[in-house]
Amino acid sequence: MLKMDFNFDEIIDEGPVEGKISFITSIDNPIRGNIEQEVSPENTIPVLPLRGVMLFPETMVPISIGRDSSLKLLKEAQKKDMTIAVFTQIDDSTDEPDFDQLYHTGVIGKVQKIIKLPDGSRTALLQGYTRVRLIELDWNGNYNIGRVDNYPETVPERGDREYMAVVDACRETAIKLMRASEQMIGSAFALNNISDRTLIINFICCNLNISNKERIVLLEENNLFDRAYRLLGILQREYQYVTLKLDLEMRTREELDKQHKEFFLRQEMEAIQEQLGEKGEDEIMKMREKAQKMKWDEATAKAFSDALDKMSHMSSHSPDYQTEYVWAQMMLELPWGEYTKDNLNLSNAERVLNKDHYGMEKVKERIIEHLAVLKMRGDFKSPILCLYGPPGVGKTSLGKSIAKAMKRKYVRMSLGGLHDEAEIRGHRRTYVGAMAGQIIKNIKKAGSSNPVFILDEIDKVTQQTNHGDPASALLEVLDPEQNVAFHDNYLDTDYDLSKVMFIATANNISTIPTPLLDRMELIEVSGYLTEEKIEIAKRHLVPKELDNLGMKDTGVKLSKAAIEKIIEDYTRESGVRDLDKNINKVLRKVTLKYAKDGVLPENELKVEDIKEYLGTEPYNRDKVTTTMVW
Repeated sequence: MLKMDFNFDEIIDEGPVEGKISFITSIDNPIRGNIEQEVSPENTIPVLPLRGVMLFPETMVPISIGRDSSLKLLKEAQKKDMTIAVFTQIDDSTDEPDFDQLYHTGVIGKVQKIIKLPDGSRTALLQGYTRVRLIELDWNGNYNIGRVDNYPETVPERGDREYMAVVDACRETAIKLMRASEQMIGSAFALNNISDRTLIINFICCNLNISNKERIVLLEENNLFDRAYRLLGILQREYQYVTLKLDLEMRTREELDKQHKEFFLRQEMEAIQEQLGEKGEDEIMKMREKAQKMKWDEATAKAFSDALDKMSHMSSHSPDYQTEYVWAQMMLELPWGEYTKDNLNLSNAERVLNKDHYGMEKVKERIIEHLAVLKMRGDFKSPILCLYGPPGVGKTSLGKSIAKAMKRKYVRMSLGGLHDEAEIRGHRRTYVGAMAGQIIKNIKKAGSSNPVFILDEIDKVTQQTNHGDPASALLEVLDPEQNVAFHDNYLDTDYDLSKVMFIATANNISTIPTPLLDRMELIEVSGYLTEEKIEIAKRHLVPKELDNLGMKDTGVKLSKAAIEKIIEDYTRESGVRDLDKNINKVLRKVTLKYAKDGVLPENELKVEDIKEYLGTEPYNRDKVTTTMVW
């Protein structure tokens, strides 16, 4: 774009007046010759550094005066009618530039006028003449001085038709740029009436809104033909940008309102990226690089590559692109072929299981058997275990202990009340808001393809609903012969679940469909005897509750008789869940007393203390009890 209208309200120090146009001048050859004769490398000349603007031969430019040294120089130059050398700073932030901080190609100029503005600042009009090269820079105590040498330009012969054609093309393109803005119609008329081709080129170079890095390349071109040819390329680039912008405005004008403003800006950015060939390529390229490191089979790799090819032809802000992008991210984040190394030390596994759970000998024996076979074969498929029994016997927590013993990742999925088949298999990507099923999501969460996966309350899965049959969807997951190629609808490719150790839990196996039941190895986790509950309370429940209440180091204990009192008279269960709640209740009251009065029980809590803390017994062993069937 060209900056044409002169606005003195926007000025920077020794820089351009924003929105200005350089004045059109025509310098006679005798004047130019006299100026060139005045320049000699043996003599010093005042040097004016400019910020943000570059003076070209035969143009007049208004600049603001901000530095005291520049004001002294310009006043003296105007008073004595001296010629000065004008050079542009490389870095606009420098207040006192040295030799290396100036572009070494500049223009000899003169001060035509100094204008004082109402706000007290001053603006000078500089007339450019011929090019010079900076040889040396010094300081005279008031302003910069230096030694310069003539740097003449080569002007093509008057009848050079190629040069004439290039200059005319520059003028036509510049005029079209001006006419693209309603405020530049008058400037376009003025440019159209310039006849001197050298002046046309320098006039456009001076006013074209480009960086100084590009301007200095134009100024340093020794041949006017080369400068014109390079300028034409820049003008065509700027005109294409303006045309693209206008085209976007026309296409989106009907939709432009408050709700569509952000969309319009994104569309504009997208169109520019398309022209630059940068549309979404960075994201897609990064995905391709990651895909090369994935342990995929040929079919999966091809499906992923086809999806990226499809994305490369879409707008990165379209809904379809976002759908494919989220799918691709899921594919890259899944632990394909990534497995944690199993700890096959059988003694360690027995020690961990016995420490965390009292009893459950059948379950522990089966886990140890599995580890023994895995140790011998190395590639043994993980079994599908189903632990069933009354609530509160530790079926779910057993999974954590198994994962800890084997040093595997642990994930848990609750199936209670599950009524949508898509929760298992995922949604197809054609649906709005589609996502992977919970099986794949938990595998991603685990970060490995061989975690211990707890399917909690499998007996409470809803069957035959309006959203499919979740119980039937589990058949593929829990079949060791099929889950090697589990097909999730969202991924639309096979995933190997054969190394996952699935452990299902249930209270009542009679409600589990027979086909599902046949795929699992049933292990009964029966209720505990009173003696077993006492041991569980002493080893696990009481220490856990003391730790939760911040009473771990106080030495508070429950006697065996007190624990038995809670079991016999305050609970009626096969597990230890209510026992845990009552122990917590007792210890909370002890904690309250200690926090309030600083008093702790002198010895371990006895039977009498239990009645004080828990009140009247809701049960009594003398009462007739009914047999619970689980």
